[in-house]
Amino acid sequence: MPEIAPTPPAPSAASSSPRRMTGVGRVLVVVYAIMALGATGRSFVQIVREFDDAPVAYSLSALSALVYILATLALIFSASERWYRVAWAAIVFELVGVLVVGTLSLTHPELFNHPTVWSGYGIGYVLIPLVLPFLGLWWLITHRRGRTTDGAA
Repeated sequence: MPEIAPTPPAPSAASSSPRRMTGVGRVLVVVYAIMALGATGRSFVQIVREFDDAPVAYSLSALSALVYILATLALIFSASERWYRVAWAAIVFELVGVLVVGTLSLTHPELFNHPTVWSGYGIGYVLIPLVLPFLGLWWLITHRRGRTTDGAA
């Protein structure tokens, strides 16, 4: 009698997440993680050394670091409905922040005598802060299928 292979268990939120993090998704997470580290390090040094010189600019750098950290985690766990929504919120917030701070830093340079991560649309980071949220939103849109309805997060 021929042997019948056992049926593999149905994928869960935990097991579907690694499959989502292949190719472009994995690269996107790595770039977000690098931006999180860079923005965190930059804001920490700015706040410790010269916070009194530009509290708004340095606080914006710290805020961008938090957004990159949150976006990184949300993309990793985006197979869950909750984390998918968090990813959307974080990346949209990032996009608005880059566009607003970038525009203000060019039209009202007196507001940003000291650079932030998002100043000049992220020119200090080779414009990665400007491009990254568009790629993140594209990835979320194209990988909407296959998410769990309310997976464990």
